Amino acid sequence: MSDSPTPGRRERKKAATRQAIADAALRLFLEHGFDRVSVRDVAEQADVSTTTLFAHFPSKESLVFDREQDVDAALAAAVRERPEDQGVVEALRAHALESFVPIVTDPRRARFTALVNDTPALREYGERMWMRHADTLSTVIAEELDREPDDPACAALARFVLEIPALTTGRQDPRATVETAFDLLLHGWRSQAGPRPPQAGRGQ
Repeated sequence: MSDSPTPGRRERKKAATRQAIADAALRLFLEHGFDRVSVRDVAEQADVSTTTLFAHFPSKESLVFDREQDVDAALAAAVRERPEDQGVVEALRAHALESFVPIVTDPRRARFTALVNDTPALREYGERMWMRHADTLSTVIAEELDREPDDPACAALARFVLEIPALTTGRQDPRATVETAFDLLLHGWRSQAGPRPPQAGRGQ
């Protein structure tokens, strides 16, 4: 039996409303463009008031990145709640395979990426969000390894892991790409590079 409490009716209703708003926003933004859709348009599409919309989302940009807090929490949980015999990198590998691969293989991924890349406000928001995730993950890794909060190795690991979704985008086998990236983290570049090919001598 799970120890986590079952969400009550009020929480389920709030979650459903939030999801309906996010779905309506993405649908309108993909169809018409971010700048051509107002917050009022989204509220009307989701059948809520603008007051209700802003109770769930603090800004228009956050409507697009509706899972920001969930992603942050999941990254922290992947490290903190890993099995006792599992290392940090292996825990993050398992998280990436479970969470990153479904995202990059979502059929809406290409349109979503184009929407963000073509909209300066969204691109800037996404970059700030990425840095917040990196800071969260770096801090949690440092705590788990009993290192200083600003430990450069922990920061580097966090940023490497968060680059993996971008590395997998467009790849024929995203899972294999994730595995390769984490093998590199665990075993280093030499294991990937293989033996150096012999060089032909001068004049040959």
